[in-house]
Amino acid sequence: MIAAARRLSRQADRAGNRGLERAYPPLLVARHHGTRAARRGWAWIWPRLRPLLGFFFRLLAAGERWVRRACSLLARAATAASRVLTPGRVAALVLVGAGALLVASQFIDYRAVEIGQSGYAALPDVAAPVPTTEAKAAGDAHLYLLVPVGLAAIALGVLALRREARRLGLVVAALGLVSLAVILLVDLPHGLDEGRQTSRFAGASAVLEDGFYAELAAAGAMVLAGLLYYARPCRIRISLSGRAARARRRRPRPQASSRGRVARSA
Repeated sequence: MIAAARRLSRQADRAGNRGLERAYPPLLVARHHGTRAARRGWAWIWPRLRPLLGFFFRLLAAGERWVRRACSLLARAATAASRVLTPGRVAALVLVGAGALLVASQFIDYRAVEIGQSGYAALPDVAAPVPTTEAKAAGDAHLYLLVPVGLAAIALGVLALRREARRLGLVVAALGLVSLAVILLVDLPHGLDEGRQTSRFAGASAVLEDGFYAELAAAGAMVLAGLLYYARPCRIRISLSGRAARARRRRPRPQASSRGRVARSA
């Protein structure tokens, strides 16, 4: 973004300079070789136009200085943020957030049974919402098994913030896979099962609520963040002496230019 702003500023500066260079010769010719009325008009306009032009260009210069200062501050802020928010720490924060979302989603309704949904299809939801029954929280389907899984993900994410251990990412990714298996194998079939409501009401259909999608997103985020934390690029420190020695080893040796020098080198 900063590079694009600088590029646009330079392009505008070059376009303005080219326009001034092209406009100056015709103005100069009109001033010296024009009619008496044109010269009188120029003599009257120029003293009044010159301060305005000076103010305009001073304003442009001040704007350029402010833009340069803003770009410098943004670059410094981005550099400082990159030192604090490293890829490993960002992935660890995502792990903590995904675990917290998984825990919170267990107390949100994940399924319900709509009664007579076809009769309300042409009406807006605000005017006439579809009546629902048998709403259940996500934790009821699997006895709140994913609550300790989410708490474990939060604990591992906090531990990953304090110390760099790439294996923690694999552990959290495994917990995310377990959560996905529970959600898809247990919650999904139970959530789409109408149960006894089909015999009690006409047009009853089971639907998945926000809790199901929230826990599904949390489990997927745990898997992705865990893999990213494990596979993030590691930092390799290279000393200056080792770099210089490597450059000397790579430097080609000068070839001998005479038979005597070849004999002496042998």
